Amino acid sequence: MRDSKKKKSPLVADNRYGAKRSGWGKPPGKAPAKSAKPASKAKRGSTRRKPTPKKRSLLGRLWAWFWGLVWTITWRVAMVVATIIGLAVGYQYVLLPDLDTLLDGRAQGSVTLMDRNGDVFAWRGDQFGGVVTASSVSPHLKNAVVATEDKRFYNHFGVSPRGVASAVRINLREGRGPLQGHGGSTITQQTAKLLCLGVEFDKDQWKSEAAYVADCRRTSMTRKITEAIYALAMEVKYSKDEILSIYLNRAYMGGGAYGVEAAGQVYFGKNAAELSPAESAMIAGLLTAPTRLAPTNNLERSQDRAATILRLMNEQGYLSNEQTLFWQENPATLSEAAQAKAGGYFADWIMRPENLPDFLGQNTTEDVIIQTTLDQRIQTAAEEGLQWVFENNVRKGSEAQAAVVVMSADGAVRAMIGGRQTKVSGAFNRAVQAKRQTGSAFKPFVYGTALDLGYSHNDLVEDAPLCMNIPGSGEWCPRNYTNEYYGDVTLEWALANSLNIPAVKISESVGRDNVRKVAADFGIESDLADGPALALGASESSLLEMTGAYAGILNGGSSVTPYGLVELRLQGEDEPMMGTAGGIGERVITEGAARELIYMMSKVVSEGSGTRAQLPGWEVAGKTGTTSAAKDAWFIGFTADYVTGVWMGYDDNTPLTGVTGGGLPAEIWKQVMTRVSDGEIPRALPGFTPSRNANRVPEPVRNNRENVLEQLLRGILGGRN
Repeated sequence: MRDSKKKKSPLVADNRYGAKRSGWGKPPGKAPAKSAKPASKAKRGSTRRKPTPKKRSLLGRLWAWFWGLVWTITWRVAMVVATIIGLAVGYQYVLLPDLDTLLDGRAQGSVTLMDRNGDVFAWRGDQFGGVVTASSVSPHLKNAVVATEDKRFYNHFGVSPRGVASAVRINLREGRGPLQGHGGSTITQQTAKLLCLGVEFDKDQWKSEAAYVADCRRTSMTRKITEAIYALAMEVKYSKDEILSIYLNRAYMGGGAYGVEAAGQVYFGKNAAELSPAESAMIAGLLTAPTRLAPTNNLERSQDRAATILRLMNEQGYLSNEQTLFWQENPATLSEAAQAKAGGYFADWIMRPENLPDFLGQNTTEDVIIQTTLDQRIQTAAEEGLQWVFENNVRKGSEAQAAVVVMSADGAVRAMIGGRQTKVSGAFNRAVQAKRQTGSAFKPFVYGTALDLGYSHNDLVEDAPLCMNIPGSGEWCPRNYTNEYYGDVTLEWALANSLNIPAVKISESVGRDNVRKVAADFGIESDLADGPALALGASESSLLEMTGAYAGILNGGSSVTPYGLVELRLQGEDEPMMGTAGGIGERVITEGAARELIYMMSKVVSEGSGTRAQLPGWEVAGKTGTTSAAKDAWFIGFTADYVTGVWMGYDDNTPLTGVTGGGLPAEIWKQVMTRVSDGEIPRALPGFTPSRNANRVPEPVRNNRENVLEQLLRGILGGRN
């Protein structure tokens, strides 16, 4: 049995109703044993009070409250800003397209011109050599770009606060606004600018692509913030090498080249993968100011910039001291095509609307390949020949101009010079655009008409004073250049010595309308004079037209349309879109008349007014031409292979002093053709057998010939050229 007297355990805790708990399971009257020690301690220290914390001053509490408030606002604002930036970056991230669509951002296409041998000699439009990647280009080029534009490119997140702060400091120190001048932009930010922050060109919003680009490049605080957000999105979307690839493909490199591949081809004739450190440094240097630093504008300035970049590559460990010194002492030089200033006058002529539809030329949106008739060896020969004459035979400081055209007998233009400055692009082309009086260079069409109507080279015509009454103009009395008259002369001799009166008489005899028709059918499209002065070259024509007309004589009397375009096709396609638009046309005069005319014109060079054009070992035919008051001087001549026309004069029609067609123009012709025919086997002109009395020369002419030539030579050497 359980002891009923045993004390039961309490059912409720002692402190349930607030009773003071003295112990657990202990009699209430006894204190716990452990309380003795604290009690004695309290007893010993009963005279000391426990210290209380000091209260802060009012100023301290206000200061703490203020900074607490600042911190609260700061982190909350930071959270809001971070959220906004995150949302903005996410929004841009969603809008960013695939990598492949960003590598070629040209709004315009390109035109690549190749010579007759298939070698590239010129470019027009926006050149794009093809897509490259950061891993496929030359390592030197990649290093040069990073060293120059953004040495911390692989370490930042798209925006470099250190770079921005440094740029602001430099701008302020140099007296500019904080965002004017140096921008501190990373390669990623520069790429964002090249992409125009994702805004595409709209013709309705911008008047031109140039205005669109200028708008994309403008600098403002809002623009910089948007640019930074776009750059951050790019860093999330693409890898570092992908961003660099976009940059290398889209950056403008001057000279119409977009991207490093096009720059390598335009300036050095190389792919971007083959560039040396010096070439890479020069291309990287273009990123700062592509037009001003383009090596085609100023090679020395471009080389100096490249030397600086080589030093930066050395400082950042990309090149050793020895490599840096070597490439600084052996700077990059231009390819032959780049030295020719993108094809010069010939390329400009090909791109003219009469040769090329605008949608395939200046405003093409496609990449066009054009094969042309240009022979770069002949072009060089023409340039060197012209330069030699002006350096050796022309007064220093002379502003006289000259133009040269070389073509085959079928009208294929092999070389073209439109002015003394041959390394130009977009300049006034005197060979095509200048319309000048032709003078005696027109006379072969007068005699060609007569021969085609049955005249003979040895027919006689009287060289005597002549006056004609011109309705509305009064009396007109032509004179010979020598102011002398030689009696009865053969047509052959009259042409060889460029007598004026016989030419007028023959023209009047065969009919001016017939002469005009023959000249027009040979390709002289300019308006031809109506009066008798037609025979003396009073009409205006271009050098290209006149040279093409002479080519018609050489090929046996058929018309010729000068041409330079052989074939046009789109890049990547085999079938041409256009073919040759020129060449030999319909017959103008009989082949017999053409051969006889060639024979007569050969006498001009062998014993007449054009003796200075004689080419040792070669048969040459041609004609001199000097206009009234000597404002224009011509010599157009040909061998069996090429027809070459030369014009000389002043742009403002100032008379040439002491210069005739048989002087400096004939000398230019000789110097050009000497170089053109170098190494070639001489071929005879089309054959013609003259009749027995073809060489009759009147006695007065024989006696005065030496005096005439002496006068010409004295005028050439002593006058103003």
